[in-house]
Amino acid sequence: MHTVFDVLIVIAVLAVAVTLALGIYSLQKGGEFSQKYSNKLMRLRVLLQFIAILILVAAFLWNRHGI
Repeated sequence: MHTVFDVLIVIAVLAVAVTLALGIYSLQKGGEFSQKYSNKLMRLRVLLQFIAILILVAAFLWNRHGI
């Protein structure tokens, strides 16, 4: 079961990193693109960070309690 959590953690971290990069690009580019997508990307990043934390906590509890 370790491999499932390993894969999920990597996917979650990559998703957060890509969303963060797109958000920073949106802010850097400015203009209409920034107005349309900047806030949405940052909200998505926060949601993905929350999901990543839940995956990390689940993996920790799984390993600790042997569920």
